[in-house]
Amino acid sequence: MSVQQDAAVKTLVLDDPEDVREAAGAVAGGEAVAYGFGNVYALSCRPEREAVERVSRMKGRPAGRTASATTVPERVPAAFDWTRLPDGVPWQQVRSLMDELLGLGPVGLRGPASGRVPEALVAAGGDGPTVQVVATGTRCPSHAFLAAALALTGGDFLAVTSVNRSRHLTGRDHEPPHWRADGLVDEFGAEEGVRVLAHADEEAARRRHPFHRPTSVSIVAFHRTAGHTRSGLPALVLERQGSLSADHIRAIAANHGFGLFVAPRAVAPLAPRAYGIG
Repeated sequence: MSVQQDAAVKTLVLDDPEDVREAAGAVAGGEAVAYGFGNVYALSCRPEREAVERVSRMKGRPAGRTASATTVPERVPAAFDWTRLPDGVPWQQVRSLMDELLGLGPVGLRGPASGRVPEALVAAGGDGPTVQVVATGTRCPSHAFLAAALALTGGDFLAVTSVNRSRHLTGRDHEPPHWRADGLVDEFGAEEGVRVLAHADEEAARRRHPFHRPTSVSIVAFHRTAGHTRSGLPALVLERQGSLSADHIRAIAANHGFGLFVAPRAVAPLAPRAYGIG
């Protein structure tokens, strides 16, 4: 499906350089942009606390919730403090695993936060400060938008969240993100301070990511391990089973010398949003 213009909402197009510049300028000016993110849509804004909390309120999330970070693929490693990995977890192997996952498509990575990550994107915990990076991977044309927005904001990271309403508003455990621009515009297009930067061709976006379901990203954590496998490999933790299946991630992790422990809440995979016919 190619993107269509809504009569009341100006829908920018991800493959149009002028539209990309306009969307990047909107982020720099304090607005949020819902944009093509791999095979779905995500919502990004400046990483300062005020901007993050405004987006949280719009989605119905409680104030003070830590946001995820996003950036262009080449800057993802800068989010992490590689000196604070768990014992027995070589940083070179984590980096190679990260590169392979990003080469496939969108993914979430949680690890020890570096000092370069803005405070609103850092979570405190018993394992020390961590950051959850949610990145589109290398196959998505959104890199041009992200690079332009980062150049204008002067930082390495933006805040990112899924384009959905919180369960506090919907009453459901998980409201899947939008993967169609028309549904996104219907739900968020009238929100003040939100721009839409749509995939030029949503079917093509999904074809670029054949292993991913159109739902929230899977999240692999390496700030802690879950012991070792029977063969002695350190087991990283799958915190959420989203667009990329646990079996697929387990096979990739094994190629880089890791096992994979699926956290109880990640056993059931997330389902994509269902749209009505029409």
